[in-house]
Amino acid sequence: MQHIIDDLGLATARRVAESGGPGQPGTYAGRWLHARGQPVASLDPSTGMALGVVAQGDRADYDECVAAAQEVFPRWRALPAPQRGELVRLCGHALRERKDQLGALVTLEMGKILAEGRGEVQEMIDIADFAVGLSRQLYGLTMPSERPGHRIHEQWHPLGSIGIITAFNFPVAVWSWNAFVAAVCGDTMIWKPSSLTPLSAIAVQNIVNPIMEEAGFGGVFNLCVGEADPVGEAMLADRRLPLLSATGSVRMGRRVAAVVGQRLGRALLELGGNNALIVMDDANLDLALRGVLFGAVGTAGQRCTTTRRVLLHEKVAGEFTERLVEAYRQVRIGDPSKPDTLMGPLISAQAVDTMLSALAEIRDQGGEILCGGGRAVVPGCEGGFFVQPTIVRAPAGLPMMQEETFAPILYLVEVDGLEQAIALQNGVPQGLSSAIFTGSLRHAERFLSPAGSDCGIANVNIGTSGAEIGGAFGGEKDTGGGRESGSDSWKAYMRRQTCTVNATDDLPLAQGIRFG
Repeated sequence: MQHIIDDLGLATARRVAESGGPGQPGTYAGRWLHARGQPVASLDPSTGMALGVVAQGDRADYDECVAAAQEVFPRWRALPAPQRGELVRLCGHALRERKDQLGALVTLEMGKILAEGRGEVQEMIDIADFAVGLSRQLYGLTMPSERPGHRIHEQWHPLGSIGIITAFNFPVAVWSWNAFVAAVCGDTMIWKPSSLTPLSAIAVQNIVNPIMEEAGFGGVFNLCVGEADPVGEAMLADRRLPLLSATGSVRMGRRVAAVVGQRLGRALLELGGNNALIVMDDANLDLALRGVLFGAVGTAGQRCTTTRRVLLHEKVAGEFTERLVEAYRQVRIGDPSKPDTLMGPLISAQAVDTMLSALAEIRDQGGEILCGGGRAVVPGCEGGFFVQPTIVRAPAGLPMMQEETFAPILYLVEVDGLEQAIALQNGVPQGLSSAIFTGSLRHAERFLSPAGSDCGIANVNIGTSGAEIGGAFGGEKDTGGGRESGSDSWKAYMRRQTCTVNATDDLPLAQGIRFG
């Protein structure tokens, strides 16, 4: 799959990895810059070998990105929203043409299986289509005034230049959730991707650049590959960025919220998930089994919506556990580019160590390992970061279940009914995704009621993972409260203005106040 790197304009990165050098530029500010930061190697997690080297940006490079975004903003803001949507449509079309190549690069650099890599690019295409329609639907409201001859309405204006920080596990799709919606809203942006997956970000920039440059708007989408310090910290403190959208850990989110809040900016946070799936005694167990398997094993457990806890009704716990363990033993672990692979590697050696350390602690706390629990050996990929997907039978109070380990560890907990299941599901700091499998309308409605799931996403007879772009994505509590993608999430990227128009020769005051 190395030819994919060349096809997406990344040949320099590969040559540098082979011969040494400063690295391929990872900073785009209306044009590619000779970045001055420290180079970073992108590793193939299946082999541990370097795919390429990227020159990261420093503070000066970042400032050039912001300057480029701000320079083009007045012209981009003035362009009618449907015309902005037309350029996003062309970006989506370009992604369609390069879907297989970009999906393969995501697989190569991040390690998710090829079906998921291509699915991630399809998600970008879908959100482009959504944003095109949205460009004609940035609606405000009109409301009656209490004063004769007056009209009140709301309208929405572009916010400005915004910052986007994305994580390694969805190296391209999450950018599009923000960037395409923000673009049709009239914003310009600076993207700081994960330094673990810089090649995918540069490839995306190479795909959209020709479209925007030909239209005269080369500074709308800007990229600065860089470390948390100096680039990330500069973004947090930068008053030129009225909104910062950040995806990552809860620890990172607390830092973002504190610094951005200190300058009274907006923070849109998509943080950790510790997602539970309830299997009731009246559930379709075949359906539930498939939902749990993909939710827990997909992306090697490195999704924020990964199923991490399964709460099993005591009447089906034995049968379901037996069937799930048998299914886990059939999961094909290996090279994610091969079509028969179901689970690829973790992102790094550190991620493997984190999983193994968590399993040691789980054992110390009384958790029982039912299958998995160690490294996986894949012939031909001996240097890769492979692990065995692991099932743990856990007591309800196991302390490690309060934490999110970003790896394929699944806890099974037996419950006596729906009320205990909902209490356990909600009894963690995170609140992203949740699911219940049941044949009972009453159980489903109880789960979806205000007293049911406290998560931003609540599913019935479908797993915790694999959200569609039409609904707003995000969660509560330590997940950060942000919403991206569909529904009315566009409002986060705009500023609301309330307008009152007086069409009379009188000047009555509201609330019947008389003055003078």
